[in-house]
Amino acid sequence: MNKDDICIIIPSRIGSTRLKNKPLLDINGKTLIQRVVINALNITENVYVATDSGLIKDNLKQITNNVVMTSPEHISGTDRVCEAANKLNLDDNTFILNLQGDEPFLPNELISNVINDYFKNSSNVITVSTNISSDEDLKNPNCVLVEIDNNNYATSFVRTGSIKNPKRHVGIYGYNFKTLNQLVNLDPTKNELKYKLEQLRFLENNYSIYVSHYKEYIPDGIDTEDDLKAASDYLLNKWIFYLITI
Repeated sequence: MNKDDICIIIPSRIGSTRLKNKPLLDINGKTLIQRVVINALNITENVYVATDSGLIKDNLKQITNNVVMTSPEHISGTDRVCEAANKLNLDDNTFILNLQGDEPFLPNELISNVINDYFKNSSNVITVSTNISSDEDLKNPNCVLVEIDNNNYATSFVRTGSIKNPKRHVGIYGYNFKTLNQLVNLDPTKNELKYKLEQLRFLENNYSIYVSHYKEYIPDGIDTEDDLKAASDYLLNKWIFYLITI
């Protein structure tokens, strides 16, 4: 596997409905989008941000110039990633990791595992699961659940409901450039629109999705003011732990 064959693209839009200007919110001295990019750069230098905002581009200047301006009309991060990938003129076989712009603390081991699992398997798409942390996960419509077969391939995704041996889905996707172009040109399916889960479009059009399972703790992404405070506390606790162990 050549690092030049891997490209991480982070979709980031300014128009969040729950947190105004979410990518630019400060988390202990760095903005959310800055922390996502810095974390991704631990994996590869081929990290790009796909955005519709000049404010986000300006905010990232001290970290990277790899910002691709995209249309404000996209309805999904996948569409935004696809436009950026086309502007970058990637090779059909380039592996693209669609890394969410509100997940600043994804463990590097998790990201590396996803990349390695993709190249070890023959799936069209790869994503991630982790263990259910509490019964509340099963009732929370914002916690997407995935059902997996004996070979670690996804068979269903739900927001609530009964599925066999549910795992919590982590919204990271990987595919090669050719597959990404195919996926965004598929019509949305009835279930995708009903449940607001675009991965159902992939499954219902017979694209295989391998699920890389990560057993360790994954800090929550940033969707609410409470998440923002939790992120700040998480960084503070990491710093305190570092100080008492040196």
